[in-house]
Amino acid sequence: MKILVSASSRNPACPWQVQLDQHVVSFRSEAEARAFVATLETRLQAPHPLTREPWPASVGSAARH
Repeated sequence: MKILVSASSRNPACPWQVQLDQHVVSFRSEAEARAFVATLETRLQAPHPLTREPWPASVGSAARH
């Protein structure tokens, strides 16, 4: 995932933006934008163990298949 922090003149109330590939999130300050990126990167790097058990089937789902 490409993450880019930059200043933007599109929205004066939120002059900073973080671009996540094609998605853009606006922020009121550079500090808020960088804090968001730090949190995001921490979560992306965290271990994500996969469960070995299948997802529980909802009631009636088998009848529809």
